[in-house]
Amino acid sequence: MEKQIEIEDFDKQWEELGISNDFLFMKVMQNPELCKELLHRILPDLDIDHIEYPELQKEIKEDMEAKSVRLDVYVKGSKDIIYNIEMQAADTKELPKRSRYYQAMIDLQLLDKGDKSYNELNKTYIIFICLFDLFGQGRHIYTFENLCKEDINLAMGDEATKIFLNAKGNINDVGNELKVFLDYVAGKKSDDIFVDKLEEAVQNAKKNREWRHDYMTLMMRDKVNIEKGEEKMLLLIERLIEDERFDDITRIKTDIQYRQKLYNEYCII
Repeated sequence: MEKQIEIEDFDKQWEELGISNDFLFMKVMQNPELCKELLHRILPDLDIDHIEYPELQKEIKEDMEAKSVRLDVYVKGSKDIIYNIEMQAADTKELPKRSRYYQAMIDLQLLDKGDKSYNELNKTYIIFICLFDLFGQGRHIYTFENLCKEDINLAMGDEATKIFLNAKGNINDVGNELKVFLDYVAGKKSDDIFVDKLEEAVQNAKKNREWRHDYMTLMMRDKVNIEKGEEKMLLLIERLIEDERFDDITRIKTDIQYRQKLYNEYCII
């Protein structure tokens, strides 16, 4: 009976998914024309005449000790520019540093063959599409490049750009084409042709039985991982109470790195 309820809950969840779900977003972006149009709206000054898919939802792991990186959309465009696009529904409080890690791992992968010099590293854009305002300034778009602190007109020239889009922006800082897309991500409808195509692709994706099965498997795995994480957390709290480390109990609720440090300290695996 409980299993039947879980399946029914999943069916309802699957039917209610939209473009802001990272799994569906990845599937929709397998259409090169839709992916190219999205990149054009985000980066209108770039001439992107085609895109290639080196790997879909690319997984990068340089060694057994490294934290693996699973990228939602990883494509190569004109002039061998690399674009990584991520859909981010929840504010996990670590996106800036995650983007730094993604950049490092992408660069390592690009140099993996060993016959490339640093100067041959591809130009890269790491793009997060967020349902929240990461920086709290009301902007729809935040673009970051490495600049000289003493002279902001002097760029370092590493050709690594990070962009954070905000679907909840309220400043008139982007063109209408990008704004209607971000409104769509936030759940607002429009008469935009591209948005109509995205919505049609979303509905078609939800009719794909193989993708539905993959998503269900993914959700079940996540549920198990969450349950395991909750068990670890409870065990850690018990140990901290025993040692009267009450301040640490408060800290581990929000500080993920410190929580991991204590897991290691108490040998909780």
